[in-house]
Amino acid sequence: MQAPDRGFPVSEFESRVDKLQSTMHRLRCDGVILTTEPNVRYYSGFFTQFWQSPTRPWFLIIPLDGKPLAVIPEIGASGMEQTWVDDIRTWASPQPDDDGISLLAAAIEELPSRFGQIGMTLGVESVLRMPVSNFHKLEGMLKGRHIVDIAEAIHQLRMVKSPLEIDKTRYICGLASESFEKVSDIASIGMTEREICRGMQLDLLGRGADSCGYMVAGSGKGGYDSIIMGPTDRIIDDGDLLIIDTGSTWDGYFCDFNRNWAFGHAEADTRKAYETVWQATEAGFEVARLGATTSDIWNAMNNIMIAGGSLGNEVGRLGHGLGIELTERPSNTSSDDTALREGMVITLEPGMTFAPGRQMVHEENIVITSDGAEWLSIRATPELPVVN
Repeated sequence: MQAPDRGFPVSEFESRVDKLQSTMHRLRCDGVILTTEPNVRYYSGFFTQFWQSPTRPWFLIIPLDGKPLAVIPEIGASGMEQTWVDDIRTWASPQPDDDGISLLAAAIEELPSRFGQIGMTLGVESVLRMPVSNFHKLEGMLKGRHIVDIAEAIHQLRMVKSPLEIDKTRYICGLASESFEKVSDIASIGMTEREICRGMQLDLLGRGADSCGYMVAGSGKGGYDSIIMGPTDRIIDDGDLLIIDTGSTWDGYFCDFNRNWAFGHAEADTRKAYETVWQATEAGFEVARLGATTSDIWNAMNNIMIAGGSLGNEVGRLGHGLGIELTERPSNTSSDDTALREGMVITLEPGMTFAPGRQMVHEENIVITSDGAEWLSIRATPELPVVN
């Protein structure tokens, strides 16, 4: 596979900011303060691993008109200078008594006051990523303006991916798909979950993935009881079922899908459960088109699983959005009802308990197009693979 170009042209960021500013006019906001890594990166291009450190807060201001401006610790100035942002204000952080709040408030005060509101992502699936005491201090310093939640508006804007974003997701999905196909050569009875996952990680990194930070595994006789733990040092034995789920990245964009393998042999009910969830992804894919909703996808997949003998679903949803975060909005649930739009990248993730303490989950990644859906992950085989 030919790798896409890394990064984005300035026009991509200009388009993102233009769409946000149109939303800000509608929501009557003089500016927006962004504080989290995905949002700061999405609108500025500032891409660093340093977000792993929780010590310092970072702020990006989107004004009602014009380019973003950054209020950041001075340690990040040279990195921000490599982006399209040219108004960069810094302070020597960490400075617990006033960790950038006065500088941030002063920058906000410079914005023309039209509506008296400043937006921040404070609602669903949001984190503040600054001390709550500093947030309250900022509220008190913004004379004549108050802070309002615009989390849902940001989610709606980021749900639809550009062609360049989709290319990056398609690429990492392809790399992970190829690596999954090699697991049968890597794995064998007598190995541990951890050893098998480590082998896949090495393979995937060798193919060009940037990271394999999320790789979980579960195993058990004919099924597993968890899809978010592991890998562990449990030794794979004859009759076991193994699931590996990876959220690997390339240029900051995630894939998120899994594969299942039986070892030695598979009992009839395990095979049937696999075929059921595989057919469920087929049903979800068929209804994933313009005019449908995430709840339509949920219903299509859930109906197949009920007919296949499902005893229930412990995940709470049957897929979700995907992009610069491992999981994004929307959620495929019975009540989400988000209308599908061209450019949305989502996962199809039907999962069911098919016997007490035994689950079967299958996940694929797709993108919504003008005439239906497109597989981004290479489709799993319709029959459960058996490693001998």
